This record gives sequence, C-alpha cells and structure tokens, in this order.
Amino acid sequence: MEFVCYSEWEQLPADANTLFNKSEPDSMFFTRPWFENLVNTALKDEQVMVLACVIEKDEVLAILPLMKCTNEHWCSLKHRYSSLYTLLLEKKKRQESIACLAQGLSQLPLQFLDLEPFDEKNPDINDLQTMLESYGFTCHRSYRFYNWFHRVDGQSFAEYMAARPSKVQNTIARKQRKLAREHSYDIRLFKGQDVNNAIADYNAIYQVSWKANELFRDILEGLAVSFSQQNWTRLAILYIEGQPAAAQLWFVVHGKANIFRLAYDEAWKQYSPGSILTKYLMEYVIDTDKVEEIDFLTGNDAYKRDWMSERRERWGMVCRNNRKPEKRYSQFFKPLMSLLKRLKS
Repeated sequence: MEFVCYSEWEQLPADANTLFNKSEPDSMFFTRPWFENLVNTALKDEQVMVLACVIEKDEVLAILPLMKCTNEHWCSLKHRYSSLYTLLLEKKKRQESIACLAQGLSQLPLQFLDLEPFDEKNPDINDLQTMLESYGFTCHRSYRFYNWFHRVDGQSFAEYMAARPSKVQNTIARKQRKLAREHSYDIRLFKGQDVNNAIADYNAIYQVSWKANELFRDILEGLAVSFSQQNWTRLAILYIEGQPAAAQLWFVVHGKANIFRLAYDEAWKQYSPGSILTKYLMEYVIDTDKVEEIDFLTGNDAYKRDWMSERRERWGMVCRNNRKPEKRYSQFFKPLMSLLKRLKS
C-alpha cells in the first residue's frame, strides 16, 4: 500500500474508475465527469489538480480530489457550485487506507489543507480528520451553508404536490391559467444529445434574467453536455409565443434529482414562469424518473422551503500541518514532481 499523487487524469490507474463508479450513487459531485469538467473549465492558471491516492498494486483504494491553490495552501477540488465533497474510499482495508493517506499528506510541502463542503456526519471525513491530527495536523471545522432536500418515499407527484403550501398550489394554478388565456406557450424537455441544441436558448434566457450574465458559462455548458452523455441532464425550457422565457437545469443521477440552475426573462415575471417550470420538472422526476430524493443544493432561500421538506448542514474543515515535510516526501508523488518544478521555474 502506498500514497501517490497524480496531476493528470491519464496517470490514474484504470482501476480508479471502479472507485468513481461506486461513489456515483451517493452524489453527482462525486462522479468523474463532475471533476473532469471542473478541471477542464474552472481551474485558474495558478491552480493545479492533485489526486491524492492510496494504491495497492494496480488497485486504487482511496482518492482525495484536491487542487493546489498556492505552494502552501491545498484545498478540495471544488467550485462555488460544489454542494458536497468527500473522500472516495474502497471499504475494504478502510482504516489502513485512511492512515496511509493521512501519513502521505503530512509529508507533502503544504501548510494548510482546506476541505469542504461535506456532511458533518460523514464517517470517512471524520476518520480522516482523526488520522490527520495523529500525524501532526491541527483541524478546525466550521459551518458553510444549509442544504434543502426532499425524500420522495414512494410518493406520486400528485401526493407530493398536495403536501405543498396552499399558497404555492393556488398561485401556480392561477398563473398558469392566466398565461394560457393570454399567450400560447409550451414546455420542452431536453435530454441526451438534444441538450446541445438547447444551450443557446438557455443562455439567451440567462442574459435577460435577474441574474444578468452567467459568470461561469463554460462550466455550466461543459457539465450539461458531459452529463447528457450519461443521460443525467434535464434541461427544461418554457417558450412563450415561441420565444424562450424560462429555463431550469437539473441533473438526475442514480435516483437523485439535483436542481442546479434556474432563470427566467423578467419580462414574463407576472406569470411566475419559474414556478410553472419547477412544477413541470417535479412531476417529471417523480413520476417518470422515479427519483428517491430531490436536492435544492446550496442555500437557505425562503422559496426552497416551499418545495422541500428537510434541511441539513454542510461543513468545512481547515487543517494546519505542524510538521515540516521530510526530504523523502517526493517518493509519495513522483508523477507530480516534474510539474512542481515547472511551476517554480
């Protein structure tokens, strides 16, 4: 068993896909397409991906996806859109793998390790913290944000909708009748290869929405397209008089619907196009996709309480390395050495 860091996806042993595949059902944020898209579209010039791994022969037992922000500050491979983070871990030889990972991290030339956002009760993160502290780290946790979600528990959409606040039900019904009386409209759902054809309409809506210009268009487009290849993308667009008026980008991954981005043209605000579209997608993911959970991801916005039933916390942890890295640390991450030398030159 050894600790190795990789700076390129091609350096990973082929068996790494097994670990990613096992982690997929837990969250879209643990999937390889998610991390690959971040690396391709979101990293700044000074940031470098580092996949901290524990391997035994050709088997990958653990992956901690990181990025090197500065020489001394390393952090989770994440973005502001990341709603959850974890250590990818093979359950066999679990404790030995965590110990190997913590020991290897303690020998790296880093002073601060920043991990977030994670479930405070995540046993793998908890055990990693304990082991890091045994190898000389001082770790401090702090709250990051709330996460609203809903467990479907076998409900039909009709049952789910009947449990929403009466104000929400009545408002949507009234606004939808008003829209139908005054304009022609339809809702189109784009999946698979059709997603590519709808990206332009999504961008057009975003540019005239209250959110103004999308600062991370490359990330969103890359994610929508790459996830569509797995049939995970659900891009719904409301057209009024043939023109795109509202859009929502959701991802359905292994029975979990993730509500990712919402936008509408403010010229149509009087019809509550966002709520109409949310209702449409709720019905689709519950009755057609048969999801087990719906997740509103990051934030404590009041409107999310109308659609969700539960709230949980996401936390972060900053760990300070109090040990000086030993000169022999290079043996743990040979694939990274040449890259570090180029960065220092």
